[in-house]
Amino acid sequence: MLMNLGTGWLILAVTVVAILAFIVALALDALLGEEGFGAAGNAALITAGFFGGIHGANMAGYRLADVQTAIATGLGGAFLLLAVLIVLRAAMRRLNG
Repeated sequence: MLMNLGTGWLILAVTVVAILAFIVALALDALLGEEGFGAAGNAALITAGFFGGIHGANMAGYRLADVQTAIATGLGGAFLLLAVLIVLRAAMRRLNG
C-alpha cells in the first residue's frame, strides 16, 4: 500500500500521522512521565510504528485495500511498538536500580 503512493501523497501521509501522533504523545507524556520517551520521542515512535505496522502487514502478505483496515493496522503497529519499548525501558530501569 505504501509503495503505491506517490511522493506527494507519502509526504502528506507522514505529515498527518506525525501531527496526530504528536497530539497523542503529549497526552501520553503527561500520563507516563519518566517512564515514557518525552513528547517528541513518543510521537516519533508512534509514527514509525504506524508505518512499520502497515509495511509489516504488506510484507506478511496482507492486502490493505481499504483505508479503514490500513489505519487499524497502523494504529496496532504504533501502539504495539510503543508498548513493547515502554515495558523494556521500565524493566531496564528497575533492574539497574
